[in-house]
Order: sequence, then C-alpha cells, then structure tokens
Amino acid sequence: MRNVILGTAGHIDHGKSSLVKALTGTDPDRLKEEKDRGITIDIGFADLAFPEEGLTVGIVDVPGHEKLISNMLAGAGGIDLVLMVIAADEGIMPQSREHLAICDLLKIKAGLIVITKADLVEKEWLGLVADDIKDFVKGTFLEHAAIIAVSSKTGENLDVLKKAIKDLALTISPKTSDGIFRMPIDRVFTLKGFGTVITGTAVSGMLSVDAPVEILPVGMMTKVRGLHSHGKAIQKAYAGQRVAINLQGVEKDDLQRGDVAVAPSNFVPTRTLDLYLELLNNVPVLKNRSLVHFYTGTAETIARVILYEKEELKAGESCFCQFRLQEPVIAVSGDRYIVRRFSPLETLGGGEVLDPSPVRRRRKDGIQDLSLLHAGKLDEKLALKIEKAGPAGISTHAIQGWINAGLSAIQSAINGLRQSGLIMKHEEILIHKHAFDLLNNRVTTLLKTFHKEHPLKPGMPKEEVRALLNSDPRLFNFLLTSLRDVTVDKDLLRLKGFKVALSGAEGAHKEKILGMLIKGEFQPPIKTEMSEALKLDQKQINDILNILAKERSVVRVNESIYLSAIAYDKMISTLKSFYAKKPELTVAEFRDLLQTSRKFALPFLEHLDAAKVTLRVGDARKLLLKG
Repeated sequence: MRNVILGTAGHIDHGKSSLVKALTGTDPDRLKEEKDRGITIDIGFADLAFPEEGLTVGIVDVPGHEKLISNMLAGAGGIDLVLMVIAADEGIMPQSREHLAICDLLKIKAGLIVITKADLVEKEWLGLVADDIKDFVKGTFLEHAAIIAVSSKTGENLDVLKKAIKDLALTISPKTSDGIFRMPIDRVFTLKGFGTVITGTAVSGMLSVDAPVEILPVGMMTKVRGLHSHGKAIQKAYAGQRVAINLQGVEKDDLQRGDVAVAPSNFVPTRTLDLYLELLNNVPVLKNRSLVHFYTGTAETIARVILYEKEELKAGESCFCQFRLQEPVIAVSGDRYIVRRFSPLETLGGGEVLDPSPVRRRRKDGIQDLSLLHAGKLDEKLALKIEKAGPAGISTHAIQGWINAGLSAIQSAINGLRQSGLIMKHEEILIHKHAFDLLNNRVTTLLKTFHKEHPLKPGMPKEEVRALLNSDPRLFNFLLTSLRDVTVDKDLLRLKGFKVALSGAEGAHKEKILGMLIKGEFQPPIKTEMSEALKLDQKQINDILNILAKERSVVRVNESIYLSAIAYDKMISTLKSFYAKKPELTVAEFRDLLQTSRKFALPFLEHLDAAKVTLRVGDARKLLLKG
C-alpha cells in the first residue's frame, strides 16, 4: 500500500475545507468553534482512497488565517504534495503568498493549483485568474503544476481533480520505512475506554502494536496499545501514513503538540542547531543575534540566530548559521524548518537542518564542514560527523538518529568508509582515522614526557593514561591494540624502542643494591636501610628495584622486602627437599631451614602463599608447587 500526504494551502475563506469535504465526504473542521464561525482554526484530517492503485492519500487541511500560521505549519511538515487553493472571486491574497512561500521553503515535492468557487464567476474571469496564478507561481515548485477550476457546491471538475491527485500521488517517492520510527505529534486527546491518543504523520520508519515508544523531548517511555490509520485499526504503521497511537499509561496532560513519538534510544533533544538559512524576498533584514520564531515538524519555539561570517542577512540572501533555542526540539540532519519574525509575526524564510548536535565554534571559524553537510553525499556527511566526535567516537544508534536517511543506506555508507580505512568500528562505536591519529599523537606525547621525567620507570600506568584522555575503558583498550608507536606491557604503556637507560652513577647504585641483597641472602636489607646506606631517596631506590625485578634479578616479597633471585631459587629448592621428607612445615621449621629470623620468615611465607607455592593449613604449610 502506497501512502501519500496531501496538504491544503491558501487564504482564509477560499474554500479549502469545503473542497476537502466535497472530495472525501469528511468535514475536516472538527471543532465546535470552527463550525460556529465557518472558518478553520486548527488542522483537520481526511483521506482519499484509490484501492485499485493500492493508494491512500491522507489529507491535512490547514487554517488560512494569518494569525493561525503556527497551526498551518504544524500540519505542513509531513506533507508530500500540496493543493494550493485560490478562490475564483478573490484571486491571489496575502496568505496565498505566505503559504506558497512556506511550501517552497519546506521543499514540498509537487502540487496542484485549484481555483475554487468556479460557479461564482464567468468563464472569462476564470481565464484571467489562471493567468495571474501562472505569474504568481513562476520560479516555485508549482510553476508547471496543473490548474483546475472546481466548484465544491456543484461538483464541477471534482472527478478531474481526484484523477489529477491520484496521478500526481503515484509519482511521489514514498517516505522511507527503512528508518527509525519518528512521528511529530499534532494532536493529543483522550478516547473513552482507550485512554490517551496521539496523532501525526509518520515521517520515517515503522511502528507495531505492543512496541515500546519514547515521547521526546519529555523523555517518557510508554507502549503502543493500539494503532489506527484513516479510521481503521492496523497492526503496523509505516512512514507516510496518518497515524493515531493509543498509548499505555500516559496522561493527556503529560503530552502536547510539538512532542515527537520515536523508537527508543536513537534521538536526542537539542537546543542548538547548525542550519542553512534562506530569506524570502521582500522581508526585513535579519541581524545577528536576532530572536525569531522557529518551526520544525509540529514544534514551535523561540530561537536566537547566530549568523556565521555575517552581521546581517538581507532579503533573498542565504547563509549558514546556528540557532540557540528556548525549548528543546527533536530534529535530524536533512529536516526542513521555517522561521518567522519575532514581532510582528511574518514569515522570513527557512531552510535545512545541517547538524542537530553541532560542535562549539567561533563565528569567524571556517564553515567548510557546513558546506559539506549542505551539499555533500551521505558517506561524506557521516564521515564528517564521525570525525567531529573525536577519539570518543559515536555510536551507530546516534548516527541513525542524527540524519534523515534509510538504515540500509546508512549501513552501506558506513561499510564503504570502513573498507576505505577512513573509519574504524569497535562494538557499536565508530571512530574516524583522523581522530585515531590524534589519539596516537596524544598518547605518544604523554609517554615521551613520562619517559623524560621518569627514565628509570619501565612505562606509564595504562589507567593513568586513559584517565588523562577521559576515554571509555573498552574503547581505549581497543584503540591501544592499533596504536603504531606504543607497546602495551600488561598494565604499563611505553614507547616502542624505549629502554630504561641508567646513568653511570645509577648503574653503580644498581650493582650495589643487587650485591647487598645477594650478600644478605635470607636477611636482606629493607628499602629504608638501602636508602640510608647508599644516600639515595626512596624514589630512586624504588626505580632501581623495579628495574631489577623487571630483569628478574630480584623478587619483590612485599613493599619493603626484596630477595635476590639467587636467594629465592635457593629458598624454593630448600622447601622441595624438606617436603620430600615431611608433608607439613611450621613457621619455626621454615625459619630454621633458612637460618633467618621470624621478621623475614613470616613475609616470605605470606609471599609463597600468595604465589600458590604453599598453602596455609592452621599453623602449618603444605606444598602446592609440583615438580
């Protein structure tokens, strides 16, 4: 089934709602006030089915009054084609112009022009109105659109219009269901016996009954109790459909127009957007740091405009800019938006969202990256976003919720970038080669400094390096395996080719320490005694002992006591000989075997227990070491 959304546009009282009712049999004016006053106040909905073609055209009827443009914009965001409605007896009017400008800025794909109230004027007059309309739409997406004169009252040409709608709708490329589900909410109401219901146009993805759904920016998790489209219960809703979602456990007052229903864990609310902005002709100059009304999807908020590389933007001009929003919105790269003057309300322009989660930058910084986001290919945009994420990388879920594209297209682009070597992937995190090179350089710099300041230490603790870089532990360990210039030695990092280099004096101290430990055998000097004897501070003694332990010339018993490797091997050999005759060994027996004191015997045995050479059983030890 193909689903296309058609929206009406045009001045107040030009017969939009009457036309929708004549085409579909459904009155889109649902509010009592609308019926009492005879004008459309809020957006209304109907549908036109063409079962033989497997086509359903959902119709969004918008108000035409200048004071209700915000309501019009709430309905215009998801439409694929437009019916520009112009009354034969009045012709082109102010909201005709504003609605056309808005539709043009939203890059609506196609449309038809309908001259309503044809029964009220002469045929010759219809020709004059049609000529005016051709001039009016020149240079817009409706320049080559069909112009059809109809009468909702007599039914004149309604069949012709229906066929034109069907033929045009069949040419529209459908919205992608191969994406993450997203539906800006345009209505919230309570249905007796069902609870809270939200409606909107699904702009991407697919949603099923019983599926989890998240409401943003409020951050509310809920579940789909039921789905309806055009008055019929459905099991799955697809992009391009008008959808009503019955939510579980949500109060009506918790939600509002402008919220967005999405598949969980992909989209992030934002108050800052990088954008491409186009101003309409014949509008006031827009100065840097001006306040404007900002509209995207069904959301409306106030934004401060930060112009890049300009102090002001004149009518008909375009530029890159950043909007800082008063309230958070849900937007993705590729979304369209509209801006209106802060006061008095007047449509100024609109454009494309380039980055809903931009990096911080100064106004005078280069904006080549924004040019690429505006005009680049999908793989180029993804590569840039991944690069901007730096060594921390960005998850595939975040990428999917960042750009308006199908999941298969995103995955294909990522695969191509990986094959080219431009990006790396660990679990679900994507890292750009440039960011990885930056990490390599930062780690290398840290190690160079460390080796210079600590020439006797074999390396820098890995966790210390990770903490300084503020990197995720799993990602950091993955990246370490690919670093070009770094050797990983258990919990230490050092530059490849680095070796502890002792000066002549340090080398002499090393030999003296080893000699003292060999001579002391099972009553070795402790660290403080070596420090006093050699007139060295504790740091120097520690560094030299670590080097000797690394060389396996000595064995660390505890923080204060070290044994020479010769003494240690002799201790193991002595134990084996003892256990060959007796199954257990007491502390006193061990002390006498080594001809040492209890001061050393106990630490030696605790070390042997920890090394699983011996096992303590009560006050005795058994041998665990075999062979």
